[in-house]
Amino acid sequence: MLDHLKEVGVKRVEWVLFTHHHREQCQGAPRLKGTGAKAAAPEAERDLFEKPSDFRKMKVRLEDRFTIHSSSYVRPPIQSVALDRAFKTNDTFTWHGREFLCVDTRGNSPGGMSYLLQAGNGWVAFSGDLMLDGAKMHTWYDTEWDYGFAAGIQALRKSVSTLANYRLQWLLPAHGQAVTPPLEELAEFLKNWSAWSDSTCGGMMLRAVPSLTRTRYPPLPWCRISGRRHRICSKFKRLNFWPNFGLILADNGRGLAVDCGLLDEKFLDAALEGLRDHYGLKAIDAVIITHMHGDHFLEAPHLRDKWGANIWALDRMVDKMEHPERFDYSAPIQAYGKRRADGTLVEGVRVDRAFKSGESFVWEGHRFTVDWMPGQTEFALCLHGLIDGRNVAFTGDNIFGDPDDPTQTGPRGHGRA
Repeated sequence: MLDHLKEVGVKRVEWVLFTHHHREQCQGAPRLKGTGAKAAAPEAERDLFEKPSDFRKMKVRLEDRFTIHSSSYVRPPIQSVALDRAFKTNDTFTWHGREFLCVDTRGNSPGGMSYLLQAGNGWVAFSGDLMLDGAKMHTWYDTEWDYGFAAGIQALRKSVSTLANYRLQWLLPAHGQAVTPPLEELAEFLKNWSAWSDSTCGGMMLRAVPSLTRTRYPPLPWCRISGRRHRICSKFKRLNFWPNFGLILADNGRGLAVDCGLLDEKFLDAALEGLRDHYGLKAIDAVIITHMHGDHFLEAPHLRDKWGANIWALDRMVDKMEHPERFDYSAPIQAYGKRRADGTLVEGVRVDRAFKSGESFVWEGHRFTVDWMPGQTEFALCLHGLIDGRNVAFTGDNIFGDPDDPTQTGPRGHGRA
């Protein structure tokens, strides 16, 4: 674009106002060096412009900014972009007698901004990725800030509503055609948004969050579901305490665990020793990991070291568990910062047996099947089989269960059966 500005009479560029940090918006900034051009961007995204390498790391942690359980949802430029000015909401920017109003329109980007220029009795808005022509969202994935609870989607709706209150004559998005007349399309966008959000993420926004705080778990350290030949110890439960652990206990004292994470090792050992003393637990043959998120197998190596358990998983999960640094997915085990007894960080866990989807195995006279079950993550399994005549399935985090809400039933890793 810079190569062709002379063709339309532009002699030099004095300022570039970035609406947001996405690399397709600012990747050409190095071309401005030496031209005298200055750059400005939203204050909320200043670090994304000036310190982009802080946000795309090989060794990630849960507390990293702009991440969902350590997986980044921002797309900063490869090279840093020095800013001469950073705007806050309702700041004004004056250039050659023209005054721009800086309006917070986050949503597609966590600190996105629109620049409004008064034109006659109305406004022209340079709106970034707020909305495309045809009342369309630019991308969905850029609004995914919080693991499905729709914070980015809600922010986008609020931003569209904000601009709808101005007498807009033109809406100039970063991608695609200019939007005119914009007010009609903004209203259509809000209408579409309401219908879409109700059907797609309304349950997460409206029901799941309150239910997490009101659910009352039994005070027992484990719940016996079946009491004949086998017992299923269904996760240690108490109020606001959701470790990922299940144990199938055979009458001969052999155990088969499903997941083991988010548990203090001393608490875990005390609970297992209690099962040994009162219910005859002798050893844990294996722990089957339902999916590749680190909070489901943080303590699996401890079960291997202290209780003799092998670690089993689906074949397509293995490399994500053993070498999480090679991938860019949420909740890798390295993000939890867990340390071994010698002080070294746990950055991967070795898998002893990998199952193909549909593969079965026999344990203590019962046949179980491992199936690929994507959903909450692509790299997940469902373990299912008959126990005392009852068909039991361990689904990991794929189904959100809430016994107080009939619309949300089903066993899930973080919840009650």
